[in-house]
Amino acid sequence: MRLRLQLWPRTLFGRLVIILAVGMFAGQLLTSTIWFETHDNRTLEIPARLFASRLADTVRLLTHADDAAAQDAILRTLGDARYQLRWVDTATMPATRGTVDRHDEALPLAPAHRAVLDLLTGVIRRRLGVDVPVTLIDVHLHDEARGREGMLALFDSRMPSGEFHLRMQVPPTVHTPARWLDVQAREGQAGMQTEPRAFVIDYLLRIYLIRLVAVFVLALFAVRVAVRPLKQLAQTAERLGRNIHRPPLAVHGPLEVRSAAQSLNAMQQQLIDSIGARTRLLAAVSHDLRTPVTRLRLRAEMLPDAATRERFRADLEDMEAMVRSTLEFMQGIDVIEARRAIDIDSLLQGLADDFVEMGEQVSVTGSARGPLEGYPRNLKRCVQNLLENAVRYGKRAMVCVDDGAHTLRLTVSDEGPGIHGEGMLERVFEPYVRIGVGRDSATRAGSGLGLSIARAVALSHGGTLVLRNRSGGGLDAVLTLPRYPH
Repeated sequence: MRLRLQLWPRTLFGRLVIILAVGMFAGQLLTSTIWFETHDNRTLEIPARLFASRLADTVRLLTHADDAAAQDAILRTLGDARYQLRWVDTATMPATRGTVDRHDEALPLAPAHRAVLDLLTGVIRRRLGVDVPVTLIDVHLHDEARGREGMLALFDSRMPSGEFHLRMQVPPTVHTPARWLDVQAREGQAGMQTEPRAFVIDYLLRIYLIRLVAVFVLALFAVRVAVRPLKQLAQTAERLGRNIHRPPLAVHGPLEVRSAAQSLNAMQQQLIDSIGARTRLLAAVSHDLRTPVTRLRLRAEMLPDAATRERFRADLEDMEAMVRSTLEFMQGIDVIEARRAIDIDSLLQGLADDFVEMGEQVSVTGSARGPLEGYPRNLKRCVQNLLENAVRYGKRAMVCVDDGAHTLRLTVSDEGPGIHGEGMLERVFEPYVRIGVGRDSATRAGSGLGLSIARAVALSHGGTLVLRNRSGGGLDAVLTLPRYPH
């Protein structure tokens, strides 16, 4: 199972390339017998021409004989181990010309044997000047030692020989009737030879290797073009998670991709409508709560007990702050502006000056190498929330800018108590989660939504936001933003 998972690609691109390449290779294996058969016929061509010429000369001598006895003498003189001649009775001949006779049965000729028969009859006809009946019984190749036959003889033989068995009719003469001649012969390549397995290597290199490489290259190009719309669809879906208000996906490509793009665009519009309805609902609730809250505030001011009046006032302030912060949270995580270049140095310096004017201690070290593509208002909100947390809990905020070729890292550090407790460094990113350590009357204004908004903005830029305790005390908020988001 592990080996199968390693060989089978995980991507659709890799799987399609493998399927096309393996399919073409399997098809080549199935059709390779055609090439072998063609090469087999080409290898038989020289022996067949030699045999047909020799046979035509034999028939010419037989037709010039004075009688049947003279013809018998000619057969005995010309015959040898490689060229066996004998007369056969016409009753043993197959009924149809152009058949192969094996085991006393007349079977149709194979296409390869049909080509050899046509070659033999053509040579005989040209040399004799007449068309004589010829029946091919068998033909095949042998290696030099006659240990292999057929296509296997081509693997390790320099000079494969053709084995022929046929019967033909000797034309009648004034002194002799028409007679059928049975011929079994073995002819070589007339001195021509090839290196063993040379044709196999040639076949593998020229047919298999070249075709496989060509198909693989073509598959790489074709599959890349075919899956490009799917890749764009996946990238759009990923960007949709960071910016719900991005332009809809262009509907083009194959029918399946167009259908998926239309579904994705419909889902995007549904999400936009859903978020808009939720925001409008919260805004309506906030507006409707103002009237009863104002009445409660007026009634609280009429309470005779000062302590009770103060508690009522604090509860009403908390209620208003919660509604207001919820609306700000919904507005903070929504990206409704266009992406453009942001001057990071100016953004950080402007925020630092604002905090300094309010009496806070904020410093900035380092500088950006250039503008960063992003959402200016949301990014400003993100950094502002981090600075607010730093000055609220650590009394002092220090911003360090580390700009690389691919990422921009902003580290906001404070000198506060840090965050202790298992899992709390992640839990504080959840809405309305606040840490009670080190809080006083000045810190109770926090709603527990600042870090949630900051992380949502980081994700909308394709970046990350993590917290870590400093070794000497305090907390680091590390905001990492990609310079070239995909």
